[in-house]
Parts: sequence; C-alpha cells; structure tokens
Amino acid sequence: MSDGRGKVTIGVDGQKIEGTILAPEKLVPGILFVHGWGGSQAQDLRRARKISRLGCLCFTFDLRGHAATEPMRERVTREENLNDLCAAYDFLAGQPQVDKSAIAVVGSSYGGYLAAILTSMRPVNWLALRVPALYRDEDWETPKAALDRDDLNKYRQTWLSYSDNRALRACSEFEGDVLIVESECDEMVPHPAVGGYMASFRSARSLTYRVLKGADHALSTEKDRAAYNKILNGWVTNMVLGARMGD
Repeated sequence: MSDGRGKVTIGVDGQKIEGTILAPEKLVPGILFVHGWGGSQAQDLRRARKISRLGCLCFTFDLRGHAATEPMRERVTREENLNDLCAAYDFLAGQPQVDKSAIAVVGSSYGGYLAAILTSMRPVNWLALRVPALYRDEDWETPKAALDRDDLNKYRQTWLSYSDNRALRACSEFEGDVLIVESECDEMVPHPAVGGYMASFRSARSLTYRVLKGADHALSTEKDRAAYNKILNGWVTNMVLGARMGD
C-alpha cells in the first residue's frame, strides 16, 4: 500500500513494516536496500536517492524491531526479519517499471547476512554486501537480541566453509555479480567472517572486493561513509551501464 508520496507499508506475518520507494522517470533495474541490526532505512536513503538518478527504482524499508516497530526488538527473530526481506523484495519486483531480471540487493552487516540467504529464495542479479555478518544456523527461531554475543564473536573468528553455514551455502550457489566491502578496523565482523563470504562465491559472475582503510563497523565518520558511498555508487553504475549495453 502506498500513500502516493513514496511511503509504503507492507503486510507480513499479520503485521506491518514501513518503507520508502524512490523512482526516476526512466526505470529499468530495481535496487533493494537492507539495513543492519539496530539501524533503519534512514541510513540508506542518501545512497538510494543518488543511485535512483542512474535510472533505477530504489526501495528502502525498516526491518521489524526497528524504527516504528522498535518495541519488538527484544523478540523479533531472524526468521521474521527474513520474511520482512522477502516481502520487501516481492513488493519491489511487483512494481510494473522494474525489470525482474535486473534486481540488486544491497545489505549491510545483519542485512548483508539476510541478503545472502535471500539469493537462495528469490532471483537476484547483483549483490552488494558491506561488512556482512555471520550467525550460526542453530537457534534460528531464537530472538535475534537473545543470541550469545561472546559466542558470535568466537564464531566470526573461525574460517568457515560454505558447507558450514546457510548464508555461505547460498553464496556458493549465487551466479550474479558481487561487491564485498570490508572495514579495516571492524570490531564486530572480523576478516575471517568476510573471508568466508569471499571464498564462498564460487559461481559468481564477478567478485569485487574493497577495504575501507581505518573505517570501523558502523562507518562512524563522514569520511568513511563518503568512501563507501563512492564505492557502491561506482559499482552499481558499472553494473547498470553494463546491463544496458547488453540490451
């Protein structure tokens, strides 16, 4: 449902999540943004606005447990947030202007983890992951906020094969183009976790890897945010222009 101003609500599991859709006059690809745990779509709106000028329909949204539904934070599960992402994808893919063969998903941290899994459930042509997090397959229906942080930290320090993790298994089967951006001084998603993602993309059409020097997990400085925005915008531009040249 849309209010005619770009704000939309999507029904999922008997509840609602909120999003914002941005579209230029000429539309071809659809770009879906997935924020991280504790974030919101507000963090992606600036990037989405710029990328929409390339001729893309960009869609940002709030996972349950965030923004307007923050009171749910302590009880929302990964399963429910994955359902949110599927619902957001289906909404974007259902827009009449969107080329369903040219959909990109851009995920950060927890959103990157969910985005990786999404590729095993929905068609995705381009996948951009910034500091993608990793979680054990176990306790899938345990509230996300209740997961053992110390255990997660140890798990992310382990070099994992794609056969060891659901998100990495999805990556191993992905055949589109991939961008992975790592923060050099990431205190939450260390290099072994990012390396596990990189090693898992065995079938990807292309894999681009960038490291933000001196950046932390949250991109706390404007300089780091600008550097990431430049990388993402450049990569999406190359993907979109390449697709148009192939038409």
